[in-house]
Amino acid sequence: MNPKSKEQLWSRSFVLLMFGNFFLFMSFQMLIPTLPPYIKSIGASGLEIGLVTTLFSVGAVFCRPFVGYMLQYKTRKPLVLTAAVALLFFTLLYPLTQIVVLFLAIRLFHGIAWGWSTTVNGTAAVDVVPNSRIGEGMGYFGLSTTIGMIIAPSLGIYLYQVTEFKYLIYISGLLGVIAVVLFAAVIYHTPDAVKNANKKELKFSFLDSLIEKTSFGPALIMLMVTFGYGTIATFIVIFSEERGIDKVFLFYLCNAIMATICRPVTGKWFDKNGPIGLTLFCIFFTFAAIWALSLAHSNFLIAISGILFGIGFGSLIPTLQSWALSLTPPSRRGVANGMIFSSLDLGIGLGGLVFGFLAEFFELGILFQISSLFLIVAFVIALIEKKKAREKRRQLPVA
Repeated sequence: MNPKSKEQLWSRSFVLLMFGNFFLFMSFQMLIPTLPPYIKSIGASGLEIGLVTTLFSVGAVFCRPFVGYMLQYKTRKPLVLTAAVALLFFTLLYPLTQIVVLFLAIRLFHGIAWGWSTTVNGTAAVDVVPNSRIGEGMGYFGLSTTIGMIIAPSLGIYLYQVTEFKYLIYISGLLGVIAVVLFAAVIYHTPDAVKNANKKELKFSFLDSLIEKTSFGPALIMLMVTFGYGTIATFIVIFSEERGIDKVFLFYLCNAIMATICRPVTGKWFDKNGPIGLTLFCIFFTFAAIWALSLAHSNFLIAISGILFGIGFGSLIPTLQSWALSLTPPSRRGVANGMIFSSLDLGIGLGGLVFGFLAEFFELGILFQISSLFLIVAFVIALIEKKKAREKRRQLPVA
């Protein structure tokens, strides 16, 4: 019998963490497309609307080094629950103010809570996954992230269109409460290296806690890929309206279905053959999906694009996360996980900002095609990482 099959993946704690993370992402991601039009409705300028994304990204990226540092010596449960409760609290504050400056301040603190939560949740998950099944396990955990990112924006848009903003927030809050309850029921595992760590011996460095050198390659690929994806996330609804495509939900639906179908296959591919070939495969399909979307004038091509996105992008985020964590010592996994999610947030945030400026000069289909160039950059980086890995294997002594 293969010894890997003896190690249990589907523990109670892993399942609870995965579903808790799914509800957390659903609660949060449904706000992304709805906060900009809401703040506009209460009198925000174009710059202030842009700050909705920028301030959030700044808060998330700024806090992650501190959280990564704490994960080197603190147990997991209080960190996970503190972040989940903070996210719920700041979500419920949004409808309580009609003052733009206060709204933006809430957004900054919401970003800090989000950066904290995504860092500790991924780290807590990898702590309960057997090392021999890290690709498969974190692939399934990453699926809770990916499906939340795919489904929640369309749900948020629908609720924003059919009901008052405060009711959208209440539903988001309910999903957040479910996440808190699930996280509270988890039995967390903390690595021995963390339990035995002496805080006084751990010197804090912002840069050292922001960047984990061993997993810098996957993080850089994540930044490039999500920079391109940020354009899709920002403009797909406007794009569909301009092209007269009335069933844009097919993009999200097909995306979610294919991401779910592919995860068992790609997770096992990762564990058997490593991450780089899988990463190249996923980047190629994501690139093809962006081009299919840019050429779409019908619901059929929107669905085809969603299928390709589900195969490529739907598998790429958990693959890059698993790759980064597999390269990192257990005591530094919090830093690596934070770096991966900072790359994701920065990529989407900066992509929306830069291509939002370029949208003044290009038709959206052309804009999508321009954004696909960042997928080519990501492909080249992955090839460089493949070459580095091959050279490293050659340098290993022969047994």
